[in-house]
Formats: sequence, C-alpha cells, structure tokens
Amino acid sequence: MAANSGPIRYSLVIPVFNEEAVLPILLRRLDFLLSRLDGPAEAIFVDDGSSDSSSIVLQALAARDARFRYIGLSRNFGHQVAITAGMDAAQGEAIIVMDADLQDPPEVIEQLIAKWHEGNDVVHARRLSREGESRFKRATAHLFYRLLGKMSSVGIPADVGDFRLIDRKVLDALRQMPEQDRFVRGMIAWLGFRQAEVTFHRLERAAGETKYPLFKMIRLAMNAALGFSDLPLRLAIWCGLTVSAFALLYGGWVVVMWLSNDAHLVTGWSSTIVLLSLLCGMNMLMTGIVGLYVGRIHAEVKRRPLYVVQKRAGFDRNEAATVPAKHAINE
Repeated sequence: MAANSGPIRYSLVIPVFNEEAVLPILLRRLDFLLSRLDGPAEAIFVDDGSSDSSSIVLQALAARDARFRYIGLSRNFGHQVAITAGMDAAQGEAIIVMDADLQDPPEVIEQLIAKWHEGNDVVHARRLSREGESRFKRATAHLFYRLLGKMSSVGIPADVGDFRLIDRKVLDALRQMPEQDRFVRGMIAWLGFRQAEVTFHRLERAAGETKYPLFKMIRLAMNAALGFSDLPLRLAIWCGLTVSAFALLYGGWVVVMWLSNDAHLVTGWSSTIVLLSLLCGMNMLMTGIVGLYVGRIHAEVKRRPLYVVQKRAGFDRNEAATVPAKHAINE
C-alpha cells in the first residue's frame, strides 16, 4: 500500500513481546484506524526480543506497507525501554503509545486526537474498568496508584497506564531525560505541559497471555517509587529514630529496675536476643533501602545505552527517522 503523502502527522508506538496470537486482529483494526485519521500516519512496532513469529509477521508487513515500521531489539529490554525506542524513532507531530494486546482499544486514539486538537499537549487514557483481570490484580493496581499519588512529588494520574498521546514538543523534552530505570508515565507527568484525559473501559486480552506478571508489576512499582519519591529514605530515617527511641526508653527502664533492686528484673538472654534481632532487622531493612538508591546511581553512571537495535525495517522510506545516539546502538 502506498504511503500517505506529506510529512507524518501521527506516530503510533506499539511495543510487542510474543504477541503472534493477537497480531492478525490488531493489524486489521490498525489498518482501519489509519485510513480514518486526518493526516499521514505511521505505526512503529518495537519487537522487545520476541521468541515467537511476531518479528517475521511485522517485518513482512513493514516491507509491503509503507505505513508500518519495525524495530527489533537485540534482546528483551523491558516494556518501558521498548516504548522509549519507539518514541525515539517517531516522526509525527503527535505520538500515541498503546499496547499490542488490544486492551488499549485503537478506536480510542481518535478521542485522544480530538483532545489534542483542542490544544492539549498530553492526553491520557484513563481506565474506568479492567475486564478480564483478577480481583487481586485490580486491588493491587488501585493501591499502587493511590500510594504513588501520596508518595510522589509530582501529580501522576491515577488509573492511567502508558496509553496516551503526547505532542512533539513533549517528546523533545522527554528525550532530554536519559535515566536508565524508566517509568515513562511518571516522567511525562513530571514534564508538565497542558494535560487532559479521555476515559475508556479496558478490555480483556484479545488473545495470548499477559506480559506483566506479578514480578514485573512489583518491579515497575519499585521503579516508580524510587524514581519519583524520596519517601522510602525518609521512612528509613524515621524508623531508625523510632527504634532508637524505644531502645533508649527500654534501657532507662532497665536501669531504674536495677537501681531499685526490683525482683522482677530477670537476668537472661531472651530479652537481649529479641532486642538485638529487632535492631539488626531494622538495620538491614534501612541498609537495603539505601542500597536500592545507590544501585540506581550505579546504573546511571555506567552510561550504557538504553537499548540495542538489531534490525530496522520500513525506515528507508523516511530518512528523517533517526535514533538518537545517546539512547541506542544499531548493530
């Protein structure tokens, strides 16, 4: 299919990881969506180290349809980094990030664009419901967004994932934030700009299995907490002060009992062992929290690229689609 003439107006960034089961449905709906948009558009698929046939399907699509591009990363770098790789290559005036599993309905993109036309620089897609997810996952997601809102120094919208539209000037500002442990939705919130939202009902996966199991959810939550709040450090300080205060009170109480020859004062190891265990446990906890922050500093100072691109397809039709050297290395 021939490419739309003129400069690209809309860039869709779609990270993909082992989504061969859902790709046929996704591509049909994207084809229909792109034909309805009010300007030339591109869809950039970022293959985050898939081991199924996703890469074969997407490379073939990029070869025959000028609206589609393919970026194949050399291994699985993670969802947030895959989003970054796609945004680095995007050439549109407006950039829309969505997942490939169709839980983010492509049809909502037209609503995002309508809000962008009203002059908003960032348009979030906020979830009204989460179909097909367990009660545990819904409860933990609700708790995560509320706790993050309390902890963070910036206003991160609740019940909003990475499904959003950002203006070109927002993307240019985002590219100046090269941190390694990325929480893209928090980074965009930190930037500010004029923001709006649309609401939608998040659907059940069209096919395949979730790519965000509990472990990855916990890791994302830790990145969010450590990247946008120093509350864990301040809690460690207050916990240390509290335990120290109780230890001093207990020591004073023991001294008073000893001076008064109180018969209830029992000489033994039990209380000593319990107290030592408590203090050691608190010390290890606080050291671990500080270690997490130090580990993030260590990752930053190594200055490794965020990702490595193994293969690109479809970009030869658009010479302007370059990847900044500070983020990527092409093999």
